[in-house]
Amino acid sequence: MSELSGMTGFARVTGEAPWGSWAWEAKSVNGRSLDVRVNTPPGFDVLERSVKAAASKLFNRGSLQVSLRIDMSAGDEKVTVNEPLLVALTNAAQAIHGVGLSGEAVATLMTLKGVVETGGSSLRELAQDEAAIATLTQAAEAALNELAAARLAEGASLKDLLTGLVSEMEGFAASAAKLAEGQPALLKARLTKQLDELDAEGRVDADRAAVEIALSAAKADVREELDRLSAHFIGARELLAAGSPAGRKIDFLAQELNREANTLCSKSVSLDLTNAGLGLKGVIDQFKEQAANVE
Repeated sequence: MSELSGMTGFARVTGEAPWGSWAWEAKSVNGRSLDVRVNTPPGFDVLERSVKAAASKLFNRGSLQVSLRIDMSAGDEKVTVNEPLLVALTNAAQAIHGVGLSGEAVATLMTLKGVVETGGSSLRELAQDEAAIATLTQAAEAALNELAAARLAEGASLKDLLTGLVSEMEGFAASAAKLAEGQPALLKARLTKQLDELDAEGRVDADRAAVEIALSAAKADVREELDRLSAHFIGARELLAAGSPAGRKIDFLAQELNREANTLCSKSVSLDLTNAGLGLKGVIDQFKEQAANVE
């Protein structure tokens, strides 16, 4: 049996190596499906593929943002210019403006990401270092595992909250069931009074009136709605106990609960039963809102 997981969390993993230091950050928010966006320095595409593959094994839903920052060692400082990139940018700018670029314009182009790199070794060289890539890949997986743990912690809180809301819904449903026992008598009294007021001369056949009253009482019977609500409450508790992925199923269940509560209110012939139904709907809305946070 798995645990319930939320979709919100944050993790940060840092480390140092002879070539410098690095930091992975991973954050997650709600999402209808799994969307993983990875931000790494130029040349580290292999890390992006590794992160997405690892994330797909850990998560089913959520919008993830995973980023890597690398600070190269300050010692043995040197500057490396990505000349092919700078030439390409310069040619593109000249083609657009139709004139040669000034020294100031070229200097501006050199401030763009990836054109100039500093450090004991360049990022491009580091991206070709298999040992460094292995270290960064392992660290990325550690960050994702920490993120998964954070989402599980949120899931534990959500489970307690949602379970409490199910108990509240069961309380309103129990009150509605008790109030519904008086529905037939209330309806009969109401229809009989209306008939007496409209048919003071007694022209309506008594048997015919009894049949109409019985039909109206049958239409106002809410036992089926209450039975379905009880079944949905059991289903909700089973989903919460089974763990993630359960978010979509819980969301669908909330829609079904709301449908039954609406029918309960529409069939009510008493203010007390209507209020019980409205109270139930209010808790269902809270339940649905929190279910949107479940993976």
